[in-house]
Amino acid sequence: MYDYYSKLKEPEITPIKAGFLFLICAVWVLTGLIGHDPWKPGEAYSFGLVYHIIQSHDWIIPTLAGEPYMDKPPLYYWTAALFAKALAPLLPLHDGARLATGFYTALTLLFVGLTGRELFGNDRGWPAAVILIGCLGMLVRAHEILTDNALLTGCAMMLYGYALSLRRAKLAGVFVGIGVGIGFMSKGFIAPMLFLLISIGLLLFRNWRTRQYFTTLAIALLCALPLFAVWPYVLYQRSPQLFTDWIWTRNIGHWFQFARAGDFHDSAYYLKALPWLAWPASPLAAWTVWEARKRVGQEAALQLLLVGFIAMLLVLSFVPEISDQNGLPMLLPIALLATAALTTVRRGAANALDWFGIMTFALVAILLWWGWAGLLLDNNAKITHWLKDYQPGFEPDFNTIPFLIAVIVSVLWVLLVWRVGRSVRRSLINWAGGIILLWILTMTLWLPWLDSGKSYRHMVDDLKENLPQTYNCIADVRIGDSQRAMLQYFGNITPRRRATGVCELLLVQGDRISKPIENEIGWDKIWEGSRKGDQTERFRLYRRVKEPELKQ
Repeated sequence: MYDYYSKLKEPEITPIKAGFLFLICAVWVLTGLIGHDPWKPGEAYSFGLVYHIIQSHDWIIPTLAGEPYMDKPPLYYWTAALFAKALAPLLPLHDGARLATGFYTALTLLFVGLTGRELFGNDRGWPAAVILIGCLGMLVRAHEILTDNALLTGCAMMLYGYALSLRRAKLAGVFVGIGVGIGFMSKGFIAPMLFLLISIGLLLFRNWRTRQYFTTLAIALLCALPLFAVWPYVLYQRSPQLFTDWIWTRNIGHWFQFARAGDFHDSAYYLKALPWLAWPASPLAAWTVWEARKRVGQEAALQLLLVGFIAMLLVLSFVPEISDQNGLPMLLPIALLATAALTTVRRGAANALDWFGIMTFALVAILLWWGWAGLLLDNNAKITHWLKDYQPGFEPDFNTIPFLIAVIVSVLWVLLVWRVGRSVRRSLINWAGGIILLWILTMTLWLPWLDSGKSYRHMVDDLKENLPQTYNCIADVRIGDSQRAMLQYFGNITPRRRATGVCELLLVQGDRISKPIENEIGWDKIWEGSRKGDQTERFRLYRRVKEPELKQ
């Protein structure tokens, strides 16, 4: 499949270099997975679903704070619950659950590397993985408790299966089918839609209209069918109503309602966001497409990646929820297209990218060190005042081990950019090294500051201390899914929806300005609080005022 690119000279990756690149990938994957609470917004509600499985042992119905939450199938939640339970003696449940993300991210890098080798030659596997970890959009999302990471793994397996299909059709079908199944069991019908569009789109090119390709598709369907059928069937047996809620209200029907409404003002979001989400792979991918524009009709590798990207862009741009994390699958074909540019992009452009990265990462690293030192020393710099105002009540503390790790990594990064020469591949290694530097500095020096503002632990502890010793139940008004999950996890508090008329206490979520509840007559506010530094989100606790008893 890689006839054109295999003829281009590319330095061989020796075992020592491969070990170094493996170390880069491993450090990037593992950093930030443990040591902090579930963060708002995505991690909080995702972990709430995992926590329900751990507590109730109900593996069939995703449940959040006591209520069914049929938004997505539960494969990622299953995996996270298994990791959390297995590592519970060593790690808090949320840290153990987050290691499931590391598992899926590692699989994603593996299959991206295998796809790079299959499409462009044996020396393109490691560079493809390094390019992907260098994409800015992967940095935070690939370290959070999110089902999108399992979908990303499924899409990476699909692309590898397609790449393998013209050489080993049967094995390719297994990978495509399992990839589609993993994607379906992670986020519903997005992966099957991608499978349909990519499979049809490739038939536009003669390279793919072969018996081998149709064999791959047939085997893929056979392998995907069990994953499509087992959990939905068991769910239907448990509760036909919840099955309908999942398949129609939350998925297919939701898409139809979105299409009928015609509100597509966010559909161009990815066209504007991808240049920086996929940076620095995006300009290299654009160069590959431009340089190979006359060969697309002959190169099966380019056909696969272009069709894959277009299919992903179409499907993901017209789903009801558009966000950075939903766009992660599009980084896969972009990173692989960028891999093809390693031997075609001009040296001057590679050097410019390299120096831009070095100067940018050096400047940001200096700011991170300066801001951390300012907080610790309590100087009068403007940045220190801003950080204190943003996170009021935060008390910095010097921790020896995180400090030493930050110093060692900073020194190693300087040695890396000083010793590594200039080329396209080396500029990408320098960029990945810079990403890792900033991520480690953030997860060592700045983790306490971030955790203080993004965690609900302190707010829930404060609320729990102010609860009456006895009460029948707590009703909620406008409490979000993430907040309900953290109330249950940190405080064992489960507010009841639509129970204002029967509960003695009332917990209200709102902002600092608006009136908390429509009618405060009959309620006495006994507590008010929020996360540290949160200027918008406010919680208020009310107790029902008892009517005085009439004297006989």
